[in-house]
Amino acid sequence: MKLVKRILLLLILIIGVVVYLNFPKLNIISGYAAKNMASGVFVANRTAASLAENDNNVPLIELAETEVDVKQKWASASVYGLMNRKALYREGLGTVLVNDDYDESKSITSPVRNQLTDTIPYPYGQASPKDSTFSEIDTQQLDKAIATAFGNPEVQKTRTLLILYKGHLLVEKYADGFTKDTRILGWSMTKSVLATCFGILEHQGKLEMEWPAPITEWKKDDRKEITLNHLLRMQSGLEWDEDYSKISDVTRMLFLDSDMSRPQKEKALIAKPTEIWNYSSGTTNLLSGILRQQFRSHQEYLDFPYATFIDKIGMYSMVLEADIVGNYVGSSYAWASTRDWARFGQLYLDKGKWNGEQIFDSKWVNYITKPTQHSDGTYGAHFWLNANGKYPDVPRDLFSCNGYQGQYVFVIPSKDLVVVRTGLAENPEFDVNKFLSEVVKSVQ
Repeated sequence: MKLVKRILLLLILIIGVVVYLNFPKLNIISGYAAKNMASGVFVANRTAASLAENDNNVPLIELAETEVDVKQKWASASVYGLMNRKALYREGLGTVLVNDDYDESKSITSPVRNQLTDTIPYPYGQASPKDSTFSEIDTQQLDKAIATAFGNPEVQKTRTLLILYKGHLLVEKYADGFTKDTRILGWSMTKSVLATCFGILEHQGKLEMEWPAPITEWKKDDRKEITLNHLLRMQSGLEWDEDYSKISDVTRMLFLDSDMSRPQKEKALIAKPTEIWNYSSGTTNLLSGILRQQFRSHQEYLDFPYATFIDKIGMYSMVLEADIVGNYVGSSYAWASTRDWARFGQLYLDKGKWNGEQIFDSKWVNYITKPTQHSDGTYGAHFWLNANGKYPDVPRDLFSCNGYQGQYVFVIPSKDLVVVRTGLAENPEFDVNKFLSEVVKSVQ
């Protein structure tokens, strides 16, 4: 009995130390677990058991215990009974972490969706993909590329893979529990979706990238020199800490703030615009707030991304989640099926033209793929680049949407390819260069 008591005492001490050392993080841990669980269940239609076993089974987050109420559509989480957080589902807006500012009695404004049926084959329509064969495609090499992505599932953790060639579906493959209809969280791939809204507004003649950012608070200081272009290129010079391992600017914003457009707005300059490049999710959410300013009503803002390109190109599975005050969380929270993520890539491969309609100007692609100063050729305007040969065995014209844990939409214009890969691991566990090089080799 003494031995048992000593073991129990030791376990209690260990748990106590863990809680003490991480107590400031408990709000973030519980918030992440609750939000991820709620969205996984109510947006992606996955099981709570699968999410707990896989998505939330990562360091620190695994400490959280979650509860799901399917009828009321919420999930909660706490760590050893401490710091309970709750995330609610809102129709059309996904889920949101609630705090003391949240008023459940307040009516919710949701985006209007316009889903049409057609007989056009995927990816340009809703009909089944054509059975397409291309003499220049080495099918054995393509099979090798697919095997590269799924060859070591415990390490690579690839969930879905889809490849389009010249606007035709070459291949798609899904891990157990995932299908062509399963919504996948894009994480920072969402940034590219948000940026597209600015490309469309520019195409419509409603704004220009060199315009000063319309922030009233900045007009009295040096921040008045910051333009939309600076924000889209992450070169505003504003202070921001994008560190997910601690309490930082980004974790406070995503898991504590009601209005996610404000944190970056309130930061001071640490350099003049263009002097530094500093990747910032706060900048993207500031841009989401600026996007909202372009419309007379909240309803028009909510409808805009869907009406102008998301529903127009048939990305009907996509859901853009919003914060408590109704801003799209453009930094992190877009969900869509793998097929619909590929449609997004195809829109960019086709330089903004979709079924004969120019969604955004073809020059927009030149803009977002122009390397940003001080990014070492890795970043354009809310898209990642291969201009510096980050992936040495892949064409330099590749550009991509990248998200946490290895969510990718790769566009390779010189090879007419769009490649979508989603999962729970990124470099080095998932070797992007090796995988993409195998895919590229299949195009003769």
